[in-house]
Amino acid sequence: MAHYRGPDPKREQFRRYLEKAGVVDSLTSVLVALYEQQEKPNNALEFVKEHLGAAGVTSADTEALQQEVIDLRQRCARLTEENKDLKTRLQHYEPEDGATAD
Repeated sequence: MAHYRGPDPKREQFRRYLEKAGVVDSLTSVLVALYEQQEKPNNALEFVKEHLGAAGVTSADTEALQQEVIDLRQRCARLTEENKDLKTRLQHYEPEDGATAD
């Protein structure tokens, strides 16, 4: 005897979320485009990524962000060294704690 399970409220809520966000329409259109290809691509996942706009853009963005991280780390190292140097130079001009200049 088969038991009928009603729709899961969480699943239905998630489905509505995906529909509202346009995910279902985007995936459907990409899958239809893949289906309609006369010659199927060797890598279906790459086809989907390209048609969703995920391919190429992320690699260029990633490279730019990685370069920015490298530049910021170098700048941080320079500023740390400069700060250390300035603190050392300041110690020569400040009297020691508790000493007063008369």
